[in-house]
Amino acid sequence: MRHDVTERAGVLLALFAALGFSLKAVFVKLAYVWPVGAVTLIALRMLFSLPVFAWVSWKSGRAAPTLSGRDKWMLALLGLLGYYGSTLLDFIGLQYISAGLERLILYTYPTFTVLIAVIVFKKSLSGREMLSILLSYAGIAFAFAHDLNMSGPISATWMGAGLVLASSLCYAVYLTGSAPMIARLGSARFTALCMLVSTLGVLLHFAVSQPLSALILPWQVYALGVAMAVFSTVLPVFMLSVAIRRIGASRTVLIGAIGPLGTIFFGWWWLDEALSLHQMIGAALVLAGVLLVSLKARKMEGQE
Repeated sequence: MRHDVTERAGVLLALFAALGFSLKAVFVKLAYVWPVGAVTLIALRMLFSLPVFAWVSWKSGRAAPTLSGRDKWMLALLGLLGYYGSTLLDFIGLQYISAGLERLILYTYPTFTVLIAVIVFKKSLSGREMLSILLSYAGIAFAFAHDLNMSGPISATWMGAGLVLASSLCYAVYLTGSAPMIARLGSARFTALCMLVSTLGVLLHFAVSQPLSALILPWQVYALGVAMAVFSTVLPVFMLSVAIRRIGASRTVLIGAIGPLGTIFFGWWWLDEALSLHQMIGAALVLAGVLLVSLKARKMEGQE
């Protein structure tokens, strides 16, 4: 009975985490209605998230071993890459493409992790993984065609898609490098420390590139910044961590596949983004590609 309750709680947490992450692109697009830049918007998101991650870092680190020099360098690298670089590329890309296309492109990070394993760690590429990659990028092509048919310069759509694809690659590299760090530090401490590093990077970027007057914004932008920090950063990050602990990483990824569909739905509901057959086919192909890789990982977990 207790196992069933724990499993149901894990499933619900994974579902809510996926929906929270899927709202991020919608909050960003809503904020862009006002004259606010990507760097300022990221700074607001990180500032409003900072107290929670600082507290978690302090609490989880009280009885933990002291960080080694190598740990500090790895945290700096992964924090700047995974939450600073990836987020910056993503937010800038959202200035040019729809929220739905952004989420589909961003969700290619599982296939990027497979490619990194092949290129960097010389692992062989299975037929299932090859099919997964082909399905994912075929799906992006369909969704991309949807955005190309919308009003606006074609070059802007290409630029936005390229920036978000680079964001997905940064996140995949972050995930690849984070596994051994999480094993040593624990997921909560590692995540909190990476977020603190990212916040420092964002604030330094803001300080050298923006005047303080850039923070003089309508209250609606601040409200969206708080919503982004709470519902698309703090809550889903920790819900995801607990879900992984309760039901496993691969099953959590499977449930997270609802994320792109959530963004497409919220984009249609709140942003009046058009739905098309191209977009639906693209979403189905991307999700099929992600599920192929994730189902294999879950099957391997079950065999162990």
